[in-house]
Amino acid sequence: MYNPQLETFIKVADLGSFSKAADALFVSPTAIIKQVNILESDLALQLFVRTHRGVKLTEAGTSLYNDAKYVIQYSKDSVSRAKNLMPGEDETIRIGTSPISPGQFLVDLWPKISEVYPNIKCKLVPFDNTPEKSRERFRNLGKDIDIIAGYFDPGYLQWRGCSALPLSHIPIRCAVPIRNRLAAKNELTVKDLYGENLMLIKRGWNSHVDALRDELIENHNAITITDFEFFNTDIFNQCENTNSVLIAVDHWKNVHPLIKIMHIDWVHTLPFGILHSPTPSNTVRKFLDAIQSINL
Repeated sequence: MYNPQLETFIKVADLGSFSKAADALFVSPTAIIKQVNILESDLALQLFVRTHRGVKLTEAGTSLYNDAKYVIQYSKDSVSRAKNLMPGEDETIRIGTSPISPGQFLVDLWPKISEVYPNIKCKLVPFDNTPEKSRERFRNLGKDIDIIAGYFDPGYLQWRGCSALPLSHIPIRCAVPIRNRLAAKNELTVKDLYGENLMLIKRGWNSHVDALRDELIENHNAITITDFEFFNTDIFNQCENTNSVLIAVDHWKNVHPLIKIMHIDWVHTLPFGILHSPTPSNTVRKFLDAIQSINL
């Protein structure tokens, strides 16, 4: 429907660097430069000014950048609309699941979903939750996986190139190893964390966690904060092995048998919902409509 080199061109323009675009697209900088050079040659346009600090769009490049985004989205929407008109559509929703992605939440809702959408079928698709694959997995929702239940904010959705149906705000809890002194309590106060090592995901993952971090730094400097890169089962292992406290949510209560998810008296929450492609299929649209009609 359109020249795929346009997507490479847009990525370079967004990041201002061939090497950064290569990292984002999991290819070599040489491959990125070659694609842009071919595009410029085919169009007989200079799209970028190359400098030792990176690249900058020319006036012609800026014009193409604005139009290319429209062309790509229009093409994707056209294909999606055409697919929706195909007879005998497979009304199966492929739900991505991992220890960190709460697929069980949707399985528990399935009887209610089936009442609203009787023809819907469910297929669980396990996936490895790794930093290397995470962004592309969300960007490719609609291919092997249709939806993933998870936590997000606007920056998260933009970075991963997906959309979300918001459902609720989930309280941020603390994951505590059962051998930790705090595990004997029924619930925690922030002051209970004084002298503890609190594991927080790095700044930028979610603005709501960043707000929690800022509050702790400003008002509770007796808590030692340790950053980590990515939520997966390894982080829960690290939490238990180091006898640290980890921010968590109730959906993760079964991730690690030696860790207890505990309520704490701060008011911080995470937006929770269904992550899906920006151009969902007709089946996914009907599924999302069914979810919205259920009183959660």
